Amino acid sequence: MAEVTLRTRKFIRNPLLGRKQMVVDVLHPQRANVSKEDLRQKLSELYKCEKDTVSVFGFRTQFGGGKSTGFALLYDSTAAMKKFEPHYRLVRVGMAAKKERASRQQRKQRKNRQKEYRGTAKVKGGASAKDKGKKK
Repeated sequence: MAEVTLRTRKFIRNPLLGRKQMVVDVLHPQRANVSKEDLRQKLSELYKCEKDTVSVFGFRTQFGGGKSTGFALLYDSTAAMKKFEPHYRLVRVGMAAKKERASRQQRKQRKNRQKEYRGTAKVKGGASAKDKGKKK
């Protein structure tokens, strides 16, 4: 496995959000890029914190390869991370479950079916096209 070097810059301590935030430069010659899981592990060792409190995102590999740049947040506790980190990033690191819901198209179709029933008692607005033509 090739050597990977981490360099941090623009380091800021953010006490209101209970975290340290920084830009991370990853030097990875002989490799296409480095997984976020590996980066979280290396940053936790570098800053002596738990891997569960590290969030990395926004990595872009430079043209020609060998160097990537992204952003890292090191939270003071898992509670602070759960409170301030966006839900989708918590899902990525396995700290939250993804919300299961219908597809975007199904939600839009249901919304438009609901419009037909405005002002009447709404059962679910889920009547199919076949049922709409029938009179009782």
